[in-house]
Amino acid sequence: QVQLVESGGGLVQAGGSLRLSCAANGRAFSSYPMGWFRQAPGKEREFVAAITWTGSRRDYADSVKGRFTISRDNAKNTVFLQMNSLKAEDTAVYYCAADRPLGLALYQTPNRYTYWGQGTQVTVSS
Repeated sequence: QVQLVESGGGLVQAGGSLRLSCAANGRAFSSYPMGWFRQAPGKEREFVAAITWTGSRRDYADSVKGRFTISRDNAKNTVFLQMNSLKAEDTAVYYCAADRPLGLALYQTPNRYTYWGQGTQVTVSS
């Protein structure tokens, strides 16, 4: 079992930055590929970014490439999402999620992920 708790959301002006954190409480966090997703009102949950369990590879949605960076600190059981140059369309609830342990591929489909946090709200004012 892996329990995930997101933090760092808030209200920011367009062009600003936020850093989201996702703290994991559970054994073997370092073996889980991790992902960030977001869901805006009335829309489906969508992929944002993912990182392998070693941190050696990352994947991003086209809409956030060059603006967002996913990283992890396995010693602290935490995964991060640095969000720069924020836009109004980035407004959503952001969720972190854990894939199956020791997976080598990165996936963009929510159904692939086993464990989810409760989400943190990000609001970007234009």
